[in-house]
Amino acid sequence: MTEPVGGFSPALMRGLLSRRTLLRGVGGAAVAAGLTACGTAGTATKKVAAKDRAATDKSSSEKIVNWSNWPEYIDVDDKTKKRPTIDAFTAKTGIKVNYVEDYNDNDEFFAKVKPQLAANKDTGRDVWVSTDWMASRLIRLGWVQKLDQANIPNAKNLEPNLRNVEFDKGRLYSLPWQSGFTGIAYNPKSTGGKKVETIDQLLTDPALKGKVTLLTEMRDTVGLTLLSMGKDPASFTDDDFNAAMDKLQKVVDSGQVKGFTGNEYGKGLASGDIAACLAWTGDVVQLKADNPSLGYVLPATGHMIWSDNFVIPNQAQHKTNAEKLIDYYYDPAVMAAVEDYVNYIPPVAGAKEVLQKQDPSVATNQLIFPSAATLDKAHVFRGLSADEETRYNKAFQSLVGG
Repeated sequence: MTEPVGGFSPALMRGLLSRRTLLRGVGGAAVAAGLTACGTAGTATKKVAAKDRAATDKSSSEKIVNWSNWPEYIDVDDKTKKRPTIDAFTAKTGIKVNYVEDYNDNDEFFAKVKPQLAANKDTGRDVWVSTDWMASRLIRLGWVQKLDQANIPNAKNLEPNLRNVEFDKGRLYSLPWQSGFTGIAYNPKSTGGKKVETIDQLLTDPALKGKVTLLTEMRDTVGLTLLSMGKDPASFTDDDFNAAMDKLQKVVDSGQVKGFTGNEYGKGLASGDIAACLAWTGDVVQLKADNPSLGYVLPATGHMIWSDNFVIPNQAQHKTNAEKLIDYYYDPAVMAAVEDYVNYIPPVAGAKEVLQKQDPSVATNQLIFPSAATLDKAHVFRGLSADEETRYNKAFQSLVGG
């Protein structure tokens, strides 16, 4: 058994510091900064024509690829601190991967690369990993390039339910890196042994008052609220959004909610300071490794599913190398190695069969390899227009910051 680090095991440490922690955890300040940086979310930004997006590809002469990703979001050897799948890719292809964990928050990262993208200049990155809604924005602005499917034959392994998303029909510009569900986590020691199984229970049960946290990720908090009201997050109206916000405002005003968080809810949930919260599956899998009594429920009214997606920015200098990297991770055996460490939902069919032989405990975990019935109740938050994105973010920030 691996020795704990600073009182926490490696599994719990990954649960406390993972791809959704850092600036998401700052809450209102991070969202506000993102809104300021984005202005009106691109409404005044000129879209780049497809013919002007590509740079001269240096892939054949420069065997490198520059990849930005979220922290703690790839397999790591706990002893050597090396990244085995990256090392294996380099050994196989001769392509060196400059892997940087500088994608701490969608809005913060967007603000960082926006000046270059708006000027149609190289960002210094060949590929990065953006959450659905940010990928949608980048596609809408014309700031990412169409993928050359000839360089990604393993894309055939993409799970069928992820092939035709609303913001990228046919997956022309993006391919998922990892996916996850958003549901309800609870600590039975703080709920009096009671399960927390519905959004309405989370938002109104007096026994939970002041011990509930919601997420600073608008699409998760509002999406689950919409589902509790019988509305589909994939096809809601302005009136539906406003009704959901009214419901959430009343809950906040009542004192039911302790606060809004990124995934730093992990420590409070484990200690019992948080009785119940909205939570992401990958975090909960890791937290339950140290505290099996923690509960997790996907509400009967439906749950949110999100993906973080590979995209290749305009003017990337090594596009073909980036596509070879994506193709490599769409090999089921390679994705299985990643999954055994990060514990999110793999987008690659066949990874489960590999893990059934290598690590059955992961292969049988419904939060990592969900059943078809569970996937059928998963919902994606629809893509937003620039105007909607600005208005909805402003309203949600008022809720979080108020």
